[in-house]
Amino acid sequence: MSTVTTANYLNYINGEWIESNSNETIESINPAAPSEIVGVIQSSTTDDLDKAVEAAKHAQKPWRNLSGAQRGEILYKVAGLMEERLEEITECATKEMGKTLAETKGETKRGIAILKYYAGEGMRKVGDVIPSTDNEALMFTTRVPLGVVGVITPWNFPVAIPIWKVAPALIYGNTVVIKPASESAVTFAKIAQCFADAGLPKGVLNMVTGSGAVVGGGIAKHPDIKGITFTGSNAVGKSIAHEAMKRGVKYQLEMGGKNPVIVAKDADLELAVDAVIKGAFLSTGQKCTATSRVIVEEAVYDRFVEKLVIETKKITIGSGLHASSWMGPCASESQYKNVLQAIQTGVSDGAKLLLGGKPYEDKESGGYFVEPTIFEVADQEIAIAREEIFGPVIALIKVSSLESAVEVANDSAYGLSASIFTQNITRMLKFVQEMEAGLIRINAESAGVELQAPFGGMKESSSHSREQGEAAKEFFTSIKTVFVKG
Repeated sequence: MSTVTTANYLNYINGEWIESNSNETIESINPAAPSEIVGVIQSSTTDDLDKAVEAAKHAQKPWRNLSGAQRGEILYKVAGLMEERLEEITECATKEMGKTLAETKGETKRGIAILKYYAGEGMRKVGDVIPSTDNEALMFTTRVPLGVVGVITPWNFPVAIPIWKVAPALIYGNTVVIKPASESAVTFAKIAQCFADAGLPKGVLNMVTGSGAVVGGGIAKHPDIKGITFTGSNAVGKSIAHEAMKRGVKYQLEMGGKNPVIVAKDADLELAVDAVIKGAFLSTGQKCTATSRVIVEEAVYDRFVEKLVIETKKITIGSGLHASSWMGPCASESQYKNVLQAIQTGVSDGAKLLLGGKPYEDKESGGYFVEPTIFEVADQEIAIAREEIFGPVIALIKVSSLESAVEVANDSAYGLSASIFTQNITRMLKFVQEMEAGLIRINAESAGVELQAPFGGMKESSSHSREQGEAAKEFFTSIKTVFVKG
């Protein structure tokens, strides 16, 4: 009888692949076929984390002392290696997280583009000359790295999110200790190997896998970590903020969303339907910017809903490895159960189920598939209209006017992304001014922002800092104001 050997992925500390001293591992499961183990990762301890932080601390000064151009050259090399290993990384991400190959390939290409963008940042300015009232003095600003930065990333974008945090941290002279989500840590291990093979000095990037409570909590509390960047749930984000505040270190949080799309009475309904379906159901709705509430003016409500249901029924569900699949599984058994519970709560609360609402049975694989689900909601106070679900579920809300639509859209604890479909420039501008969200999209799906643009939310979606683009510099560096007198 033949046996299948499961790859064991180690921690990456001080330029070496090292087993955890716990001698325990965690299995990474394929959510489309839960009997398949993608790989096993380390269940690390605080001692493992301490070693990683010490390595990063020791490496930080020589890394900082390299020129930005020298650091950028290494990021370019990493990008090149990822391009060579595109298929391997893409397939691994699909197996771990579940989204389709088309989506993970696009995400991996985006990660490569982010590396190239930040490689170029090494040659851009880091300060300004400021006029002094003293005509015999020179005054200017410069920027310095924070030191060791802790990075905590989620499972839903296993390539792009770690890279959009790690790349700017490194280019601005910081060293990094990263804890990727256990559900997608094998994918990041492959990315870490690209950094190693590109010649990144030892200790500059360190990866420690394990539980959020042990490793993530340890990062938040560690006295030698001078900045923490986190993407994940609101509850965990707030606990990280609390620990960071106690130590007086910088923190950056990107958290939940209950993202609205407004469909005005003059909207292009075909365009709006297509964008809502993509925004709500691609990645199985497991995006912080996913469309969750669809607020429609009553003049076009019935026509919009009819078109939406017809087109949603065309979605094909299955393993992300199959070319015929448009939507994959929930990323884990726990997420699958959470989504089904949210659907059941919506039914119990009186929301009208228009489509879906059940597990999608794949008898061959037994994967964690859920049907695309559409609710009609009359009571905007029920959970399905207010709480983030992180699954393929949307709530339709009928309103009498654009003013009511914006009021409903803003009636949320969250403020990450919001979109409107209209052909009226006045309505567009009103939406831009009045919508309480960090990302404003007009005649486009709620999900997505280009890599060179600032990304972040308002209200409880964010710590109000921004990621990506030039805005990342604000978090990953500190400003020094310099006054020189001859």
